[in-house]
Amino acid sequence: MDEQLPESLREVEHELTALLRRGRAISWEIASEVHPDLEPNTYGLLLWLRRSGAIRLTDLAARLRIGKGTLSRQIQSLESLGLVRREPDPSDRRAAQLSLTEEGQRRFDNARAPRLGQIRRALESWPQQDVEDFARLLRRFNDAWG
Repeated sequence: MDEQLPESLREVEHELTALLRRGRAISWEIASEVHPDLEPNTYGLLLWLRRSGAIRLTDLAARLRIGKGTLSRQIQSLESLGLVRREPDPSDRRAAQLSLTEEGQRRFDNARAPRLGQIRRALESWPQQDVEDFARLLRRFNDAWG
């Protein structure tokens, strides 16, 4: 079966596997640097909260394509560690907005900075258009994946 696949598809799978493996390792490293009790799979939540500012749980669940119950449990864990806060949504007092606490933002930024430096160094010799195309193609792939 593998021989019937186009070489380009096999190459994409190979490179994607390497990227995902590296991404998991980075998530583990950053999570432990943010807080020793932080679950590695919550790194993505922290990244979304860092980029979003304040966001409703339902909106975050939709963006991450995970169930509200699962997300709620993960958010409660982050709240208990003092990394995330829940505040009333000014547009709907029945709902809450999630955001990083100052401590959560500080810890996340400090843990993430070395990795951003690695990414910057890996891409610094690329023309700016290539970097923009790479980001666009990754976004397109992620949107198509599901």
